Amino acid sequence: MESNFLTAVFLPLALFIIMTSMGMGLTPKDFRRVTVEPQAIFLGLTAQLIVLPIVGFLVARIFSLSPELAVGLVIISACPGGSTSNLISYLIKGNVALSVTLTAFSSLITVFTVPLVVNLAMQSFLGEETVLQFSLLETTLKIAIITIIPISLGMLIKHYFPLFANKAEKLVKYFSFFFLAIIIFGIILVERANIASYIYQVGGAALALNVLTMALGYGIGNIAKLPQDSVRAIAVEVGVQNGTLAIAIASLPTFLNNSTMAIPA
Repeated sequence: MESNFLTAVFLPLALFIIMTSMGMGLTPKDFRRVTVEPQAIFLGLTAQLIVLPIVGFLVARIFSLSPELAVGLVIISACPGGSTSNLISYLIKGNVALSVTLTAFSSLITVFTVPLVVNLAMQSFLGEETVLQFSLLETTLKIAIITIIPISLGMLIKHYFPLFANKAEKLVKYFSFFFLAIIIFGIILVERANIASYIYQVGGAALALNVLTMALGYGIGNIAKLPQDSVRAIAVEVGVQNGTLAIAIASLPTFLNNSTMAIPA
């Protein structure tokens, strides 16, 4: 009951705030940057949209996760980079502009790729009959509504009210983290009887996914001989995903409505 209330009320609100905040940090030039750094953007998106989900599937298999936790791990691997990745890129002196552009493009593209990857995960780990419960078109439209609309709203605020957007962006992020903390607490409260077991089962797998994907992103950037700040940005973008979106897809009644699948995120 507590989990349903939290996910139904606070999770959509937190996701809306986070995506609007992300939009307030974007401008049209972030999308035009593909003409300036095409190789870095292509490699970053390839690593994030193709390599990351493949690693998610492999890690879930190697760690022999239960079907629901395996699907949950793949969900987080299919999600775009979050606004946190941009902050981390800044802190480690990465190419922040590249990080922002990768986050922007991945947020748009994963509207179409997430349903495909999650559908494949459900078919692989839960069986053929579950595919019928997860409509690709309907899910794509729902993800578009909860991501593209608030991002677009944030960009409009940034364009028409730049001073307000610059001041509000950090405050909005704090509010979103607050709501997200409440949601995570609620899920842990509901799953408290199993939480220790879940940490034991999926903690190592989640850490392995994070470390492996960051290492792969770093390796791909170095093999391509990109500047080191771009290499660091790609590594972070591939390793740090939008956990709020993953929790929403796993636990919202309009999506999978499964709190266990939200545990990896």
